[in-house]
Amino acid sequence: MDTDSALSILAALAHPTRLETFRLLVRHEPEGLSTGQLVDASGLNQSTFSTHLAVLAKAGLVMSEKRGRQQIQRVNIDALRGVMLFLAKDCCQGRAELCAPLLAELTCC
Repeated sequence: MDTDSALSILAALAHPTRLETFRLLVRHEPEGLSTGQLVDASGLNQSTFSTHLAVLAKAGLVMSEKRGRQQIQRVNIDALRGVMLFLAKDCCQGRAELCAPLLAELTCC
């Protein structure tokens, strides 16, 4: 991942609604949630929420798939992995043992 891609992802997550939506979707992987479920969870109206969802999708963090009559939103795990690796790539000047406590706390992906 390059710096511009990482900045795009981090900017998309730099809003409380988008960050909480993304975290909610991470918790519901791999099934995802319908757009309606996300709107209900956000407490926002459909139009306002759709704007936030579009920002996450444009940054490559969220993917949409049609299931029957519903649009299901899912996290792009590759994008999540990419930004995490970008942020931790130079961690601890190559001393992996210093990053071990951080890695031990990660229980997903």
